[in-house]
Amino acid sequence: MTIAQLFSILRARWLVAVGVFLAVVIVVVGVSLSLTKQYTAVASVVADAKPDPISALISPGVMSPAFMATQVDVIRSDRVALRVVRTLRLAENPQIREQWLSDTKGDGNIETWLSENFQRNMDVRPSRESSVIEVSYKAPDPRFAAALANAFVQAYIETTLELKVDPAKQYASFFVTRTKDARDMLEKAQARLSAFQNENGIIANDERLDVENSRLNELSSQLVALQALSSESGSRQVQAAGGSADRIQEVLNSPLVGSLKADQARAEVRLQELSARLGENHPQVLEAKANIAEVKNKVESEIKRVTGGVGVSNSINRQREAEVRASLAAQRMKVLQLKATRDEGSVLLRDVENAQRAYDAVQARFNQTSLESQTTLSNVNFLTQAVPPLKPSAPKTTLNALVAVFVGTLLAIATAIAVEMWDRRVRTPEDLLGALGLPILGVMPKPLGARQSKKQNALQMGHRIVGALPSSSKGM
Repeated sequence: MTIAQLFSILRARWLVAVGVFLAVVIVVVGVSLSLTKQYTAVASVVADAKPDPISALISPGVMSPAFMATQVDVIRSDRVALRVVRTLRLAENPQIREQWLSDTKGDGNIETWLSENFQRNMDVRPSRESSVIEVSYKAPDPRFAAALANAFVQAYIETTLELKVDPAKQYASFFVTRTKDARDMLEKAQARLSAFQNENGIIANDERLDVENSRLNELSSQLVALQALSSESGSRQVQAAGGSADRIQEVLNSPLVGSLKADQARAEVRLQELSARLGENHPQVLEAKANIAEVKNKVESEIKRVTGGVGVSNSINRQREAEVRASLAAQRMKVLQLKATRDEGSVLLRDVENAQRAYDAVQARFNQTSLESQTTLSNVNFLTQAVPPLKPSAPKTTLNALVAVFVGTLLAIATAIAVEMWDRRVRTPEDLLGALGLPILGVMPKPLGARQSKKQNALQMGHRIVGALPSSSKGM
């Protein structure tokens, strides 16, 4: 269908199209004017994920989209709607109870019925880039709409406070018991540590262990020195017993042995002189030999005495070494015992420290939950309160009229085309050509009006002559 055919159909069926258009417009405008006017009141709130300004300054995080979605779900929840009904005491209104009885025949709960009706007329729109939430309510009475919008916001604020305080109260009651248990454990650990310290006489465990370690180190040094001294005295005793007693240090350093050896040397020199002058059998020579033998005996006796002192000194050194060794072993056992005692005391001390930390942590959580359970501030605040609107939000007569004009136009065109399809007429040469498939020789003009001139008649006649004749090849 071409545009020319469409316009020809509309010119022919204009009465039907205009009738349909006027019917649609009149019906829509009439219905819009007959509908009850609805007023929409809007209140807004600000929901802050971090109500504490100090923590917000320390860690200013970005609000999660899930937080805003949660707040919207809370506003739309049955708990908030029931709080609105109970706050306004609408269930006690006789007119509302009569309406409830007529609608439900007394089945169900009137508060649930009211909350469901309120939720249908309430709308929540969160902001995309901020923490502002708009709560709107639509009702025939503007004051009632404003009151319900403010009531929903107030119920939402109170509900968020309850959702924050109620878990804190439960946690506080839980931490009361935990705090008592942690305190009992701390007292028991401290009692075990005190009993252990009193039993072992520990005042400053680390200082006492340092003293005993110093004494152990001192005994170790003494033992090393005595071992060296005993080894030296032992070697001298072995040297003295092996025939080299006259070459040991004590003999060489003895003044008596030295004096006797000097006397022996002089006596031997004198013996040689006397022997050379008087002979071997002279009485003076024999007397000199006797004197030398006596001096040698004295030297040997003195050497034996000195070497005997070396043996006594070696025995004393060995005895002292044994005593120091025994003292060192006893001191080592004492230090080991002190270390074992210190380790056991350290375990008890760590138990006390762990119990103290656990008690401090539980006490801190108890204080925090106690403060949260006593809070009266919510993280949601009123931004703007709803006021009774001056103009209705529905029905929108102007918008409905424009939509009716658009829809009526479409329906009028569609109706005209449908009627034309039902009762098909030939209105243009193209319709005849498409219907019969025969060439058009000419078109008769429409009857002329009385006011048309002959010149216009001839011109129109010329325009309506169509030369759609068959070609020469076809006519032959």
